Amino acid sequence: MKLHLQKSTIYKQSAIQITGSKSESNRLLLLQALFPEISIKNLSNSDDSVLMAKALTSTSDVIDIHHAGTAMRFLTAFFSTQEGRSIELTGSQRMKERPIAILVDALNQLGADITYKEHKGFPPLLINGKTLTKHKVTLKANVSSQYISALLLIASKLKNGLELTLEGKITSVPYIKMTLSLLEDIGVKTTFENNLITVLPNNKPLKASSQQLTVESDWSSASYFYSIIALSEVGTQIKLSSYKNNSLQGDSVLADLYKSFDVSTTFEMDTILLQKNNNTSPNTVINFDLANAPDIAQTIAVTAFALGLKCHLTGLHTLKIKETDRLVALKTEIEKLGGTVTITDNSLTLEASDNINQNVIIETYNDHRMAMAFAPLALKVPIIIQDYKVVSKSYPTFWDDLDQLGFKFCI
Repeated sequence: MKLHLQKSTIYKQSAIQITGSKSESNRLLLLQALFPEISIKNLSNSDDSVLMAKALTSTSDVIDIHHAGTAMRFLTAFFSTQEGRSIELTGSQRMKERPIAILVDALNQLGADITYKEHKGFPPLLINGKTLTKHKVTLKANVSSQYISALLLIASKLKNGLELTLEGKITSVPYIKMTLSLLEDIGVKTTFENNLITVLPNNKPLKASSQQLTVESDWSSASYFYSIIALSEVGTQIKLSSYKNNSLQGDSVLADLYKSFDVSTTFEMDTILLQKNNNTSPNTVINFDLANAPDIAQTIAVTAFALGLKCHLTGLHTLKIKETDRLVALKTEIEKLGGTVTITDNSLTLEASDNINQNVIIETYNDHRMAMAFAPLALKVPIIIQDYKVVSKSYPTFWDDLDQLGFKFCI
């Protein structure tokens, strides 16, 4: 189904409550399965988190996580430790094309029993849960942080804990630190020195003070409102809840990056106030390394395109194995709109342009972020979003919230 977005102007002042971080929620759901005394507030209502919670409580011997990549990685590690239980872990056709050998190899090195049902290196997986007694493993440091976090999340329940050595330059450090911080919050002892991460075993009940956890709202979801403010009139404001200045989420770098688009961020208690302060100069060149926050690359590229700015983004090597190859998808859709884009395996370069084609149908490729990243363009031209309900993967109320801002659209 298509959603037709009319050329819109949003209200000068608005306030939006955003659901809990998908990244934090999925980590805490797995920890809750390992430490049942944990209770969680402000959980994400995303499809991914709903699927994660359902999988963790399922008694079936076949678990289908559809498009949920984080769930695939985290559940692979979790079920490998569930002694006496055998399951098949599968997903959508796209999920069966997303590599997982790095994680499977690491778990098998620790003593796990995981094999491939169809194609070597890819889901679906056959997992025979067992007690893992080995505690040392090495990974390339530039792999997806989800592989690393999957190992860290189960580490405290391994008989001897975990010593994880990362070889080379580490990418997505904030997501690794998020995982370690959440472990520390529940009383698990960890260290992260140079390229060695250590997690000590913990088989004791958690202290009462470590049992109540609240998820911060999702910064990736906030990115679309940063884009909306960047494309709005000077003085326009949006207030977002609930956020904190010392966030664990790597995408909180938005507050700094969007200064380049003349958007300011003011922290007020548990909210952030976004405001457009000046008209962005057409001579502005956007040049960001997003190795630690690749999920906001689509939003930034579309913001720059809408403002007619030259943009060069690097650190994007993990985008090729997401819900779609996001670099190819961005190039295809922006060029349909009239832009000029060059991509490599690690980067995207957008040339400055002063024209946006109208009423273009944006394909979303089963990727929630494609739909949401391109939606702000309706502040410049009418646009059509194909398969618009795909946003439910991370942000089910996205279109309701745009309606609340003043966007005009119809099916």
